Amino acid sequence: MFLQFQLGSSYYLFKYNYMPDNKKTILVIEDEETLIDLLVTKLRAAGYKVECATDGESGLKKIKSKSPDLILLDIVMPKKNGYEVMEAMLADNISIPVIIISNSGQPVEIEKTKKLGAVDYLIKTEFSPQDVLEKISNYLGTKSQVKKPDKPAVPSSSINKDVQQLGIRVLLVEDDAFLSEICSKKLINDGYEVYAIIDGQEALETVGQVKPDIVLLDIILPSIDGFQVLSAIRNHNDKQVAKTPVIMLSNLGQEEDIKKAMDIGANDYLVKAHFTTEEIADKIKQVIKKG
Repeated sequence: MFLQFQLGSSYYLFKYNYMPDNKKTILVIEDEETLIDLLVTKLRAAGYKVECATDGESGLKKIKSKSPDLILLDIVMPKKNGYEVMEAMLADNISIPVIIISNSGQPVEIEKTKKLGAVDYLIKTEFSPQDVLEKISNYLGTKSQVKKPDKPAVPSSSINKDVQQLGIRVLLVEDDAFLSEICSKKLINDGYEVYAIIDGQEALETVGQVKPDIVLLDIILPSIDGFQVLSAIRNHNDKQVAKTPVIMLSNLGQEEDIKKAMDIGANDYLVKAHFTTEEIADKIKQVIKKG
């Protein structure tokens, strides 16, 4: 069975070979609505029932009332954080597999969640839909085989009549399919026109064709890396393209990497693990306003 997801006008194709004996219930406790929407879409498409909570307190209530088969649990949340949720579960002798959704993946954080009973963890900026489904199937005993998404086509435009359009084109260059989807969805919902690219060389071709108002640029990419893409943009023979604001969005947070990007001409540098999609969207507004 093939399932096609549309995000703006980017299309992602997934192949599912999934036949659960009965529907298992997954409880997602996460305060970032964009991520919740994406997880719900993927999980329901894979045959799971899904419940959601946007804070730890309501999450605990749903744990007790819904008795889910597995919990996806954020750490940093309103009312009660993930640690407090797990402590309450221990106090009430509630034994349900918990997979942590971590912002940073720091060893101290992971170790603490394991001591509280977490069976596994996912780092927000690094996991893919395949990772989520495979980890869930490992602990629930369901059989799920998911083919990684095919390379997305370059969108011509992203128009949502229910959203006020800003007339601002964003070129998102990111080879992590899951992070690309999360960022794209957030920006489209904010009224931006988004072009999602996963390859450095293709990004260079697209920037000349589309002439975006701003570029979000990963560093580790297929073909050529983000530093090379940034350098080519700054040395482009089209002056409009050469002046395009560029925000580096990377897992590389070393001072030398940041300095190298800024020296080449980046307008800003964000370390993925330190920023939510909401904060990334705010940074885009700031950079465009300065420009």
